[in-house]
Amino acid sequence: MPADDLFSAAIPKSNVPDMSVSDLALSLKRTLEESYGRVRVRGELSGLKLASSGHLYGDIKDADAVINIVCWKGTVSRLSVRPEDGLDVVITGKVTSYPKNSRYQLQIESMELAGEGALLKMLEERRKRLAAEGLFDEARKKTLPFLPDVIGVVTSPTGAVIRDIIHRISERFPRHILLWPVAVQGEGAAQQIAAAIRGFNAMKEGRPDVLIVARGGGSLEDLMAFNEEEVVRAAAQSAIPLISAVGHETDTTLIDYVADLRSPTPTGAAERAVPVRLELLAGVQNSGLRLLSSLSRCLREQRSNLDTLVARLGTPERLMDTKAQQVDMTASKLLHSFEKILLQKAQALSPLQPRHPQALLDEKARYLALASQSLLRTKDMLLKDRAKQLEHAGSMLESLSFKRVLDRGYAVVRDEGGFVVSDAAMAAQKTELTLHFRKDGVLKVRKA
Repeated sequence: MPADDLFSAAIPKSNVPDMSVSDLALSLKRTLEESYGRVRVRGELSGLKLASSGHLYGDIKDADAVINIVCWKGTVSRLSVRPEDGLDVVITGKVTSYPKNSRYQLQIESMELAGEGALLKMLEERRKRLAAEGLFDEARKKTLPFLPDVIGVVTSPTGAVIRDIIHRISERFPRHILLWPVAVQGEGAAQQIAAAIRGFNAMKEGRPDVLIVARGGGSLEDLMAFNEEEVVRAAAQSAIPLISAVGHETDTTLIDYVADLRSPTPTGAAERAVPVRLELLAGVQNSGLRLLSSLSRCLREQRSNLDTLVARLGTPERLMDTKAQQVDMTASKLLHSFEKILLQKAQALSPLQPRHPQALLDEKARYLALASQSLLRTKDMLLKDRAKQLEHAGSMLESLSFKRVLDRGYAVVRDEGGFVVSDAAMAAQKTELTLHFRKDGVLKVRKA
């Protein structure tokens, strides 16, 4: 018997059919998919990698195990949560395997954060990362226009938000409003909001002067579209000033940090977008009244200053009269000087040529007339001075006259020669005396 036949006879025969590696791998794949079907698994994402094809690969793990995950390109774009390493998530999908390397994996159909704490942690990390890029800096924020002509609104077309905004703007100061309708929550909402912001900025005609991105209140999950990085970056890149009005006053989303102005409510955003028309009219009227009052006061002050200057300047007629008088006096002086010069010239020439007797007589007559006028003026001045001197001497003589003494009851005694007898010894020697009284005249006294 040949050796090969001896070796074959030594191996026991089996009823299990032979399977190829591929058959076994596919059989295991079908078994996993049929046994587990759809599952929900909670764990931490790790080792995520987005392939050039758009498919997402990675792991989900806990403290004791690791399972490979895969998410096809079409599903990645519909996920409500952006996958990131370290996120605590709940994945819904089905268990399958990858026959090429004998690995089982979880094929993702949906993903959600595992609790609000994980969501808040993810949002805080995203906020810090965007803030480090400078997207939230105050220096890059733009100033809102005082009175925009066109207002763009990014919100749902069916909610109460758009009605509140339209009503409030129409009540305060009616403006043209452009609505870009978007979904404000759920699948694809973030993409629609970002596209709306970019679309308004890309408009060539009728572009809004200010944008309002708004929605009503809701849970943290409801507001997630406004926390997406795509929306935040679109708002940061907007050349149009942007007001965020998402949720209620206590709600805060990442778009609030990057917006040029954050309003606690959509109604508040409308109030910040336009002023109150009646208040502006009242302000304009008040400013007009103040302007008129200031103008009137200025005119009064200028009129008072003008009156003062006119009073200092004098009337033109009076100025002309004064100047005319000066001209007359100057002309008179000029004429007199001219005649005087002519006379001097004539006198200088007179010795050089014989003069007519009549001319000599006329000249002497003029000289005599001038001398007579000068003498008359001098006479009056001399007589006036002498009269004053005479009057003064008479007053002094009168005050020193003996008659002043007689008026007080005294008498003057004179002898025959008219000399004054001043003492009794002289009177005793005289035979006849004459007593002079002021009122009764004289009395002769003869010695017996």
